Amino acid sequence: MKIRTLTFSTINTCFCFIFVMLLVFGCSSDTEDIEPESPKPDPELPETEVFPGPTYADDYSSMASWANRSKWNLANVHDPTVVKYGDYYYMYQTDASYGNAHDGHGHFHGRRSKNLVNWEYMGASMPNQPSWIKEELNTIRASYNLAPIENLQIGYWAPVVRKVGNVYRMYYSIVVDNFIGNGLPNSAANFDNTWTERAFIGMMETTDPSVNSSWEDKGMVVCSVSDKGNDWSRSSYTNDWNGYFKYNAIDPSYVITPEGEHWMFYGSWHSGIAGIQIDESTGKPLNTFDYKDESTWGTHIYTRTSGSRWQGSEGPEVIYNENTGYYYLFLAYDGLDVPYNTRVCRSENVTGPYKGIDGMNVTNGGDVYPIVTHPYKFNNHSGWVGFAHNAMFQNEETGDWFYSSQARLPENTGGNMYSNAIMMGHVREVSWTSDGWPVVSPERFANVPQTEITEENIVGTWEQITMNYEYRVMQTSKTIIFSKDGTIGGEVSGSWELNKQTNTIYINGDECKMFNAWDWEAAPRKLTIAYSGLTSEGKPIWAKKK
Repeated sequence: MKIRTLTFSTINTCFCFIFVMLLVFGCSSDTEDIEPESPKPDPELPETEVFPGPTYADDYSSMASWANRSKWNLANVHDPTVVKYGDYYYMYQTDASYGNAHDGHGHFHGRRSKNLVNWEYMGASMPNQPSWIKEELNTIRASYNLAPIENLQIGYWAPVVRKVGNVYRMYYSIVVDNFIGNGLPNSAANFDNTWTERAFIGMMETTDPSVNSSWEDKGMVVCSVSDKGNDWSRSSYTNDWNGYFKYNAIDPSYVITPEGEHWMFYGSWHSGIAGIQIDESTGKPLNTFDYKDESTWGTHIYTRTSGSRWQGSEGPEVIYNENTGYYYLFLAYDGLDVPYNTRVCRSENVTGPYKGIDGMNVTNGGDVYPIVTHPYKFNNHSGWVGFAHNAMFQNEETGDWFYSSQARLPENTGGNMYSNAIMMGHVREVSWTSDGWPVVSPERFANVPQTEITEENIVGTWEQITMNYEYRVMQTSKTIIFSKDGTIGGEVSGSWELNKQTNTIYINGDECKMFNAWDWEAAPRKLTIAYSGLTSEGKPIWAKKK
């Protein structure tokens, strides 16, 4: 059960802290434009001219309010999804913002960019609550002899947008926070009003994403359904997380197979992830969804912990890479405030079995490796936490892949005790190892000049992070020194070798992909080079030249 609304559970370590901060603390609308930095070139890098890269601050608290939305760029981004239309990339997201700046201004807010660096805020794609939600909810409640709910408490979460033929479809999550057993004994014990009713996935579509008002709602696609009958009691409403519902109807993703089949994936915590085949012409399930017929709820795809409804995994994102021939299932692990980290597994078939880098079938249980992102910190910066629930998208002209997600500042950054509610959108380049696993650039995308990286460029001092999985612990960098003779010194020892043809550097035998990069942590920011790879166990190796 993930909490993305403004109601809270004292139990759920994934959710309560962040949104208390969002609810209680607003932001000032007085802000001055930040004076651009003057980036300086590194004479050891391939290009020595000054590059006018991004200079906006990572701590956007002074300009987080609604009045300053034209200055947000990638501030106030959460659970992004990205799609290309015309000259622009369009990004949509969960309703979440520092100080609740979005509140009262519609839902599934969007922005757009031509270069993936400078983003223009566009506003909400859904102005008001769709009428079908209340109708569907109370129809289901009536079938269980439950009284209707007149005043719904709703959260708007985690959309995904895909182009299907000549239309763009947005599948979105609606979470109803009211207590499912309203009027039953102990119904007042609703653990801070966190949701126990159910979630829905709806769909709306447009032929022109550039016009916010053009989205037409098409109603419900699937909903959360109990596989435990209609006994809504629990041993404790504040400690029993043995959820009623088999699949949590949130966090949709969508993929079209090379054979032309359309599949939507969904799920979070509860029993894991499901995949359901979609009718291309309607955007609804190919076999009519029936909340009383479990066979229509979808095919089971993934479970982190067998037999548990407390999974610690969510946010499935599924893509197909025609160059590798695999479907990739990306997952967000753990709580969204600090420990959030991204995992990936893959399959030759859209419905699995999905396997990790060790070849283990994780359909019915198992932790996934490789890790794709993890809380981390380079020198001269606070670092980033809460770094997951990603979108994957491709530049169809170049074939380049990109990873996008939110990341959060750690607590008490800059003396701000609420800084962990600062959610910055990240866009990063993705490369693929020789055995077909994705690795993400250690630095955010800045559209830097693409130049050949040579052995001469590599020689010098670097910061490297080898990321172990540690719950709520940022992984920090070590200083390493690359020498001309192919040896490595400093805090890491060993050897290195560059393959310029494949843009690959081997660090003690571990394959890492090279990137021209923008050093976001430097002051002032500047051009640099970076690499990203995996250990044989699937742990990320991230580094940048100092």
